[in-house]
Amino acid sequence: MSWKNVSESLCDVALALAVVGDRWTLLIMREISLGSRRFEEIQAQTGMSSLLLANRLKRLESDGVIERRLYSEHPKRYEYHSTQKGKDLDPVLLALRAWSLKYERCGSKKKRPAVHLIYKETGEVIDETWSVPNGKPFHFSDAQGTMSKEWRAERDANKLAFQAGKKKAKAS
Repeated sequence: MSWKNVSESLCDVALALAVVGDRWTLLIMREISLGSRRFEEIQAQTGMSSLLLANRLKRLESDGVIERRLYSEHPKRYEYHSTQKGKDLDPVLLALRAWSLKYERCGSKKKRPAVHLIYKETGEVIDETWSVPNGKPFHFSDAQGTMSKEWRAERDANKLAFQAGKKKAKAS
């Protein structure tokens, strides 16, 4: 089966991958869950080209995963927000985070998670072994997150590098 035919498959995994099956889509959803809503904020943290990001955002919008909300009339500017369909991807991101905490940090100098998460309802730490109490649906709005100093510094450096790149492009 070719990749372009995946969305026509009867397989539920293939159908889901047709919508969210690339790393960029999940990084966009990570950024939206962290509160990055504007195009340039998402671009700065993902490192995506503007064309790639614009295409992915349009696709996510047409698939009903995100919605655009106008925040400036002149010029027209939009913020991107998760729809319920998009919020229902939060457990997928949580599962990827748990997998990374379990396997990718083994033997690594990075022992601390990038974001320390606490489940608001119970005060439990959300680590690689945590599961949602009572089988409730999970959304990141159910958690309180504290970004590590290291990841905050990485994100600040991404933003500065992005802004420097924009200034350099304008000067050219």
